[in-house]
Amino acid sequence: MSFETIAWPGSYGDEAKPRKGFFTDTSVCIGCKACQVACKEWNQVPMSLQAFTGKSYDNTTQLGADNWRHVAFIEQKLPVDAGEGASLVQAAERGAALNGGLATYQEGDGLRWLMASDVCKHCTDAACLDVCPTGALFRTEFGTVVVQQDVCNGCGYCVSACPFGVIDRREGDGRAWKCTLCYDRLKDEQEPACAQACPTNSIQFGDLTVLRERAEHRLGQLQRAGQESAQLYLTDEDDGVGGAGAFFLLLDDPEVYGLPPDPVDTRRDLGSIWAAAGAAAVALGVGLGAAVFGGGR
Repeated sequence: MSFETIAWPGSYGDEAKPRKGFFTDTSVCIGCKACQVACKEWNQVPMSLQAFTGKSYDNTTQLGADNWRHVAFIEQKLPVDAGEGASLVQAAERGAALNGGLATYQEGDGLRWLMASDVCKHCTDAACLDVCPTGALFRTEFGTVVVQQDVCNGCGYCVSACPFGVIDRREGDGRAWKCTLCYDRLKDEQEPACAQACPTNSIQFGDLTVLRERAEHRLGQLQRAGQESAQLYLTDEDDGVGGAGAFFLLLDDPEVYGLPPDPVDTRRDLGSIWAAAGAAAVALGVGLGAAVFGGGR
């Protein structure tokens, strides 16, 4: 069942463009944060002073009004030999993978660094857009979701509606801010600043259908190379948000990266909730009527 409420691309007619998006291949992310810097510079996102968090090299910890890109660092200690807790079979398999070069560059010597550049997902079923009372959020001709700051009244409904905790209100400003997928650049047929700045092509921009095909091919490569936990995230059009315009190839489960494993459009059950409430109200009315008029006989 689809919950997309904004008619795209039909609402744009001949002006509609192929849906654009991001494919983030985390297996080649080097954690350089060039995407974060490029995003801030191009979009004039204010500096966000952060203290040392102690979480590896992660100094932003999450997305927010002043962090439209967030590079996560996850350090995992993996047992290489039996003395470190691995079984003999695990030790043999792990040793063969490392010696044979089957692991990604992020693995070695019993330590794995998982790095991923997170961003707004530009959901197909975007709850933030649909709960906005002023129309400040809209879906562009490229299928992306953008906030118009000159229309935003700072109510915060979109903040609580987002299942990913992406959108946020800026301190001292009060309005909601998030990634626009560089809408101004898209209109000039340029790729977003973050994708252009990425030195390893971890962040890939383009037509969503093409990116999904590319992601399936890359996933097969990694799984054949021994990355059994590799998986695609937010590519399923039947998931809780109808798929997303920004999706990821992960080397571990989503929750390891701080992502919800099964995100759901927060409006998904509203219809059934209101229907149940209406039925309950009718039943209550019937019961009260029977009690009043039945008791008067």
